[in-house]
Amino acid sequence: MTYSQLRAFHCVATYGGFSKAAEKTQHSQPVLSGHIKKLEESHDNLLFKREKKRISLTSAGKELFVLTKQFFEVEEQINSHLSKSSASVSGKIRIVADSAIHIIKILISFRKIYPDVMVDLSIGNSREVTNAIRNYDAEIGVIGSPVEGPDLETVSLGTSKIKAIASKKFFKTYPESLSFQDLKKLPLIFRENGSYTREILVSDALEKKIELSPVIEVTGREALHELVANGLGIGFVSHAEIGQDPRLINLDIDTGNAEMTEKLMFLTARKEVPVIRAFLKAVEKT
Repeated sequence: MTYSQLRAFHCVATYGGFSKAAEKTQHSQPVLSGHIKKLEESHDNLLFKREKKRISLTSAGKELFVLTKQFFEVEEQINSHLSKSSASVSGKIRIVADSAIHIIKILISFRKIYPDVMVDLSIGNSREVTNAIRNYDAEIGVIGSPVEGPDLETVSLGTSKIKAIASKKFFKTYPESLSFQDLKKLPLIFRENGSYTREILVSDALEKKIELSPVIEVTGREALHELVANGLGIGFVSHAEIGQDPRLINLDIDTGNAEMTEKLMFLTARKEVPVIRAFLKAVEKT
């Protein structure tokens, strides 16, 4: 195994093909292919599935890709340390959040302090956020579910209750709150499996021996809001995520303790990555 072989593998895996990797790295496709072939042969391990003109990572390739992300990130840190002052931060920070609303103020602060850093923000449920952080596909995660594992560190962003949301036209008379018995009789709209809001609600209801089942299951919070706003059922979000949609009302859920604590999350091993360190400074200032 050589550095060139690992770099070739990492580039092809990153860009999803030999032609794109060749274009980005200014190496020829035969050179990249030769490096990867030698890497596979020397370890008797297939890293890419080759099907006509398409390639995809094998399970061994996926595992190696996680490791090469770590390896080349450390290389970038070393280069940054040797060539730049610690106050200089540039490049890109990738953030995956269960809801962007929890970090808007932090992003405003961060952009003022570090205007040269590009922010790549994507939305996912709790499971997707955690996977992105552990797979080195994002630097920062924002999540409402409990975070487990010695490899992760968190910063609390606050706690808010879970609320029911409905179209203003859904009820003839607005109730002050909804019990689990009420919810059982109503058409419910749940987020996809992996949503911690859903997990809390279903778990709390089961403790009172009430089973809540959705009539619609939807991926993403925006889609949930639209379905609810059009009168298709009752949805659930944390109070901080209700927003300003004039079509919606929000109602308390008479459960006693259904609430979400949002946390900012990152890998302990990556704490000294310049953009992560910079983002944490912005959190402190907000």
